[in-house]
Amino acid sequence: MQGEKPSTTSMSGRCLCGAPVLDVLGTLKVRTLMLGVLFALFFVAACATVSAADSYEDAVSAIHRDDYDLAARLFRPLAEQGHVGAQSFLAVLYANGQGVLQNDEIAEQWYRRAAQQGDAAAQFQLGLLYAKGHWVAQSYAEASQWYRRAADQRVAMAQFQLGELYANGQGMPQSYEEAGRWYRLAADQGDASAQFQLGVFYENGQGVPQSHEEAVQWYRRAADQEHARAQSHLGLLYARGQGLPKDYRAAIGWYRRAAQQGDALAQFQLGVLYANGQGVPRNYEMAGQWYRRAADQGDAGAQFNLAVRYDNGQGVAQSYTEAGRWYRRAARQGHARAQSNLGVLYAGGQGLPKDVIRAYMWLTVAVAGSKGDDVKTAIMNQTAVALDLLPAQILQAQEMARRCQESQFVQCE
Repeated sequence: MQGEKPSTTSMSGRCLCGAPVLDVLGTLKVRTLMLGVLFALFFVAACATVSAADSYEDAVSAIHRDDYDLAARLFRPLAEQGHVGAQSFLAVLYANGQGVLQNDEIAEQWYRRAAQQGDAAAQFQLGLLYAKGHWVAQSYAEASQWYRRAADQRVAMAQFQLGELYANGQGMPQSYEEAGRWYRLAADQGDASAQFQLGVFYENGQGVPQSHEEAVQWYRRAADQEHARAQSHLGLLYARGQGLPKDYRAAIGWYRRAAQQGDALAQFQLGVLYANGQGVPRNYEMAGQWYRRAADQGDAGAQFNLAVRYDNGQGVAQSYTEAGRWYRRAARQGHARAQSNLGVLYAGGQGLPKDVIRAYMWLTVAVAGSKGDDVKTAIMNQTAVALDLLPAQILQAQEMARRCQESQFVQCE
């Protein structure tokens, strides 16, 4: 089997006649922030924008003592009088059911009243509600309006989220240039997610001139804040020698920090380095362990590499049954090499019931999704399997392949 490359999914092209091959890992998708009640943000915004009336200070003190019943009683009359900070805090209490009965509708009303008065934290929170469709009808267009109001008041998280909407073309025309501009504003304020995304943009040349050196700088800023995916990407650049000198040991250090946080990409890449003996002594057993951690999280490349280990008995006990199980998981995620190898196992009845029709189906799907030399391997295997099929069976397998592809690999078996 050929060695695994640092930014590459190790591919053993299982062939009815032979040779293993390699496949390139795909680029990262844009990350999305999860909805949460951002208590600290509301506290900062409220203290900065409202007068320090005694009752308000008493209510805030009650919050710090976790006396939510008292806080709710003190905030309510202030909120009714139009006190924007009290409105924001009261919204949080209703959202969390702290000191009051939990009520999403009332929480949304108080967020809106505060947001309409210009409270940046409430504007940001209202943007999140519209983006996620929580308590209100989902609308990226509405989300973008509220994010923009908060972003214009230099709320870094709102700037980041506005960048996300531009990057994904949600609620507005897609624009990597605008996305990059908002990411930079948030990144300059220290937002780790924005720093990471700006690194991705520089690495891929999206909305900015491609520059691995710039990517390194932004990844490092986010990585120093323990942003796991930024740590993984910084490791990748060290392993490839892009934007800085190639250094497998440095790559391993960053991968480990990310892997300890559960990052599947880092776990997968550690498996690659152990399999290839890059920066560490070659150790197929350790490679298999790291592949399994990533595979259990659904990483298709790791699932494929783990299947290869079982197929060849490298670092694990040889088992076609286990190989078939992991090839299938990767194949259902559209991994073309896994689809091809799964077809070969079906053709030979290795670890799976022999089924040449299903073998031809998977090989047909693999041909459609493969690139370069992989296409030749898949076609060669497909042609070999066709010798054992009648014309009607080939038509049946082709129809199965069409259904499999149209269902995004859900209706394949």
